[in-house]
Amino acid sequence: MTSQSQGIHQLLQAEKRAKDKLDEAKKNDTGSLSGKGKRLKQAKEEAMAEIDQFRMQKDKEFQLKQSKIMGSQSNLAEEIETQTLEKIQELKGSYKKFTESVMNQLLNMVYDMKPEIHVNYRPTN
Repeated sequence: MTSQSQGIHQLLQAEKRAKDKLDEAKKNDTGSLSGKGKRLKQAKEEAMAEIDQFRMQKDKEFQLKQSKIMGSQSNLAEEIETQTLEKIQELKGSYKKFTESVMNQLLNMVYDMKPEIHVNYRPTN
């Protein structure tokens, strides 16, 4: 959070310097219209160049931090993907291994029914 406020503060300072350059250019006016226009244009270009340079510097810092963070996250994603595929293969193997025995147990339970009277049954005579 502090680095963000510092970045904002530095951007505001750069914009203030640009404004000061524009004001200085207006103050140094010699009276000629084309000289004033040239100086204002030059001051504006210098200010924009300074702001662009500052933004590029901050963008590089941001990209570096982001690549450090995202790099470690991409490794985690690959690891999770690998673990998931391994688990799927393990489950498929278990399915193939136990399918026949489970089906046999189920069919045996269905075929070998032993009818019994429920313990809670009371004849109504």
